[in-house]
Amino acid sequence: MTPPAAGRAERALARLVLGLEWLGALLLAALFLVVMAAVIRRYWLGSGFLGADEAAIWLHVGLVAVGAPLAASSALAMRLDVFVKLLPPGGRRVARILADAVTVQGALVLCLGGAEVAMLVGGRSTVLGLPEWLRFAAFACGGGLTVLLILGRAGLERGPAAALAALAIGTGLYAAAQLAPLVFVETPSLVAAAMAALGLVLGAPIPHALLAGVSLSSAFGGTLPEPAIVQNSVSGVSKFLLLAIPFFLLAGELLTAGGLADRLVRFAASLVGHWRAGLAQTALLASVLFSGASGSSVANAAFGAKVMAPTLIARGYPPAKAGAIVAGVSMLDNIIPPSIAFLILATATNLSVGSLLVGGFIAGAILALALAAGIHLTMRDVRDTAPRASARERKESFIGALPAIGLGIVVVVGIRFGLVTVTEASALAVAYALVVCLLLRSLGAAGVMLALRKAATEAAAIGLLIGASAPFAFLLATDQISALISGLVTALGAGPFAVMLMANLLLLLAGLVLDIGAAILLLAPLLLPAAVAAGLDPVQFGVILVVNLMIHGLTPPLGILVHVVSGILRVPAGAVFRAVLPLLASLLLALAILSCGVAAWPWLRSL
Repeated sequence: MTPPAAGRAERALARLVLGLEWLGALLLAALFLVVMAAVIRRYWLGSGFLGADEAAIWLHVGLVAVGAPLAASSALAMRLDVFVKLLPPGGRRVARILADAVTVQGALVLCLGGAEVAMLVGGRSTVLGLPEWLRFAAFACGGGLTVLLILGRAGLERGPAAALAALAIGTGLYAAAQLAPLVFVETPSLVAAAMAALGLVLGAPIPHALLAGVSLSSAFGGTLPEPAIVQNSVSGVSKFLLLAIPFFLLAGELLTAGGLADRLVRFAASLVGHWRAGLAQTALLASVLFSGASGSSVANAAFGAKVMAPTLIARGYPPAKAGAIVAGVSMLDNIIPPSIAFLILATATNLSVGSLLVGGFIAGAILALALAAGIHLTMRDVRDTAPRASARERKESFIGALPAIGLGIVVVVGIRFGLVTVTEASALAVAYALVVCLLLRSLGAAGVMLALRKAATEAAAIGLLIGASAPFAFLLATDQISALISGLVTALGAGPFAVMLMANLLLLLAGLVLDIGAAILLLAPLLLPAAVAAGLDPVQFGVILVVNLMIHGLTPPLGILVHVVSGILRVPAGAVFRAVLPLLASLLLALAILSCGVAAWPWLRSL
């Protein structure tokens, strides 16, 4: 491709990405307005808003479809590229082509499968009367644009030959999946898992690797034809509870852009800045406070890497150790409510969100204490203590932080005491953050739109993962893999301690190679029946499951929190992984304490 042609192609792709980001932002804004209108009518006018729930779900489906190409072609792509980096340059080039081919196949499943369903399905939605085919057509368009962006990026970065090779291999895999089964396997879901695992090792995005794996399992007797895969994916994201995810992300973005997160840092510094490793303890306490407003560990890790880490480095902390502190404390955001991980868990298992939030507070407190002890014991070589803040300074910083603290209180109290649903509480969180930032004049129209664009693309990436996991989970259920997992978990005995031990070991192994969200969606429905059969409380076990998997935000090779921080600080991920080991040990000790407590609960309850 000649330089002028490459320049035009690059500008065209950039315009397409920008257009998708803006469209996603508009859909998220419309989604917020619809839900807020329903909340206002319900609580102030005493009547419901007919069709609000259905309209919101359809807008969320559209948001996921629009963001699907961004989730595959940008930094939001959930890729496991650790193994690819170990290859020589030639091997890396081949692996990237194969990864693009797997992505193309997964996108073709959405595109052509969605188009097929759109042509076959009839009827209209229950309340709004919209044609049902529109939801599947949206996913078809998202799949088609994904193919375009993936091949466009490949052509610009590695040349037209690489793009054509990815297209040829991807379409070949897609065609192979459409053939009549020639080999029947007793458990096609294991074939799907193997195919998806191969895609992950090559560096394909997790959602597309899952879709490709399920599609290819059809050639081995899999029970999900392509239209059914898309139907399961659309159904997976068509749940009202999931609307809370983009809203909590948006509330966190607004707080960060509006400077309220900085106020939390100042308040935390006034409380613990005079301790040993005071700035590190400040980062920990600020993360605990910010957890009540964000619910996203990745968002907090990015914020901490931009705000806290440079200050830590300026105070004498080695860059790798500063990154390790930020990554370590950020895992609390998906434990202390509101937690996006708990929302995903509730979606996968139908557990009570309110009960999970209460468990998250208890677990979060124990983990925070463990991190505080780990920082205190391992930061002896850093001289970092600030003068003790006066009572007046603490009071002023507390007053300044009240708007951000108030958001967490409003959300958690409203959900716990049944005043509002989770989705309504998340929408109120956005309204609260928006009003406060505008009243304080810390955020303008440009900042609001940027927050909408960021939250929309992040929410779409999470939504695509949930949608792609749905057909995979269906295949696992059809093959009765839960019975196999139950047998594995109870291998050391059926008592609560034995089941808890084996479940934790299995989760620790799975978390090394699975994204946190994907692990929750795939493993929670399989492990929960064994836990309940052993007498474990399902909510308490769910909290342990999330804590276990969140710890993997700090473990190689995937370690998403470490990779986010190292990427922003431009510090090698390996150095941050080594520096985070003491904090990781503290968290594993806290996990052991929590697990023993949960396992002992059935015995204590019987006394």
